[in-house]
Amino acid sequence: MSSPTGPASGLPVRMPRPRQSGRHRRPEPVAAPEGAPALVLAVPGAPAPATRSLAEEVISIARSELPGLDVGIGYLDGDDAQYPTLATVLAQNAARRTERYEIAKAAGREVAAPEGPAAVVVPLLAGPDNALMRRIRQAVMDSRSAAELTDVLGPHPLLAEALHVRLSEAGLARADRARLFTVATAADGIILATVGGEEAVQAAGITGMLLAARLAVPVMAAALDQQGAVGAIAEQLRGSGSVQLALAPYLVGPELSEGLLDAAAKEAGCAAAEALGAYPAIGKLVLSQYTTALGIAPPQGSPSL
Repeated sequence: MSSPTGPASGLPVRMPRPRQSGRHRRPEPVAAPEGAPALVLAVPGAPAPATRSLAEEVISIARSELPGLDVGIGYLDGDDAQYPTLATVLAQNAARRTERYEIAKAAGREVAAPEGPAAVVVPLLAGPDNALMRRIRQAVMDSRSAAELTDVLGPHPLLAEALHVRLSEAGLARADRARLFTVATAADGIILATVGGEEAVQAAGITGMLLAARLAVPVMAAALDQQGAVGAIAEQLRGSGSVQLALAPYLVGPELSEGLLDAAAKEAGCAAAEALGAYPAIGKLVLSQYTTALGIAPPQGSPSL
C-alpha cells in the first residue's frame, strides 16, 4: 500500500531526471519551420512496388530527421490518383498552399500572402544524368508552380560509405578495414558503375577516390549506358594488377534499367553489389539538399554539402 508521500518501502521510485544545463544540455529537437515549402522527391521511372517502397523509406528517413516536414513523392512516368507524376504533385501542392491561405484569410486571420517556392524538388539521383534532369526540369515547368530544383545527391563522403556497406553486404569488401580478418571474396579492384555519360563518370570518380581511400584498392568509374565502357575499365584494372574485381553501382536504383547491371557484371566478368537503395545516408542527403536550398539550419548531425 502506498503512503501519502509515495510508494510503500521496498518498491522502486521513478524520480524525475534533473534538467541539464550548459554545454551538457541536450539540444532541443529541430522541427520544420511553420509554412516551410514542401520537400518533393523526384523519382525516376514509374511507381512500381519496389520503387514506391524505396521512395517512401527515403522520405521517412528525411522526416525522422526533421519532424513536421511537409513531403511529397512525384514520379517521372505513370500517372494515377494514388501515385501521381511530379508535375501533378507540384500542381496539387501549390493549390493546397493557396487554399490554406484563402481559408485563413476568410477566417479573419492576419496572414501574409504566400511568397517564395511552394516546394523544393530533390532528384533521387546519386550523380548527374542530363536526360533525367531535363525531364525533371520540364515537369517543374509543366506544373506551373513556384518550385525550386536542387542538384543531385553526390558526390559526397556519405555515398562512399554507402558503397562500402553495399560491397561488404555482398561479401566483396571487409566491413571495417581496421579489423584483423580478411574476406576471401574481397575485391582488389572496384568498377564504380553509373549512368549518364561522361559527366556522370567524372562525378562518380570523385566519390570513387573516397571509396578507394576506405578500401585501399583501386576504384575506377564506368558508364553502364556507354557500350563497352565497363569491359574497358575491367581490362584496365586487370592490366594494373587487380585480379578479383567487383561492380559497385553508384546508383540509387530507380534510374537503373532492368537487366543493365547484370549485363555489365557479365561484361566485366565479376560479381556486383546491390544499388544504394534506401541506405540512411540517402534520406539524410535528400534533406540536406532541401535545407541548403532554403538556407535553413539543418538538424544536428545532418551532412553538409
